[in-house]
Amino acid sequence: MSVFDFKGRVVLVTGGASGIGRGIVEAFAGEGAEVALTYATSGAGAAEIVAAFGGERVLALQADLTRESECARAVAETEKAYGRIDVLVTNAGGLIARAPTVETTTALWQEAFAVNVLSTVMVCKAALPGMIARRSGAIVTMGSIAAHSGGTSAAHYAAAKGAIHTFTRALAKEVAGSGVRVNGVSPGLIGTRFHDRFSTPDKRQATVAQTPLKREGTPADVAGACLYLACDAASFLTGEIIEVNGGIGMY
Repeated sequence: MSVFDFKGRVVLVTGGASGIGRGIVEAFAGEGAEVALTYATSGAGAAEIVAAFGGERVLALQADLTRESECARAVAETEKAYGRIDVLVTNAGGLIARAPTVETTTALWQEAFAVNVLSTVMVCKAALPGMIARRSGAIVTMGSIAAHSGGTSAAHYAAAKGAIHTFTRALAKEVAGSGVRVNGVSPGLIGTRFHDRFSTPDKRQATVAQTPLKREGTPADVAGACLYLACDAASFLTGEIIEVNGGIGMY
């Protein structure tokens, strides 16, 4: 039996229809889990995943996770469909735009924190009561190497991801006595449409050259770390953040 056997487990992945999130959904579903995913605009991607695994195995929920009521609804609909949530992966987030601080606006900072931080906090808030009542559950948050490096013309995004790293540790302490574990992953350069949009080919090549493993990561690389943090083999890990970055920085 695989250490990553998730048969009989229920997993909710936010932002699960594309990029890293899609890789996470496919990994958990591939290991037998029943998976609910949320998406904002990637309806076509969500439909593809549902078709690949079947409507009974994967549930796609459109939701605006910057609204607390939508976070609560996504959790409630997952629990209604599958009975509970064993694993929560808070992957939803985004950079929005690159801009030096002198060119940013209050609105950009507010959106960056709403999309990344508040969505994470509010989904955790909604999912925790069920986990605590069962005294069992695993939460995996999504940070970023930008939280350490400061990013590139994206202080708003780096600060938001830094807040997620801190929240991960704080929440892990809060719920440590309830049987719920909270950990995070912190990706480096992962080859997705995120970097197709926000990073130039020259910048990506330069990052690969500085990376000890000499390649970009893949969504499957991040998904593997999520599987580990959520599985029983990691039952004595909480408050940890795994850096999935090919060795660059070695924070």
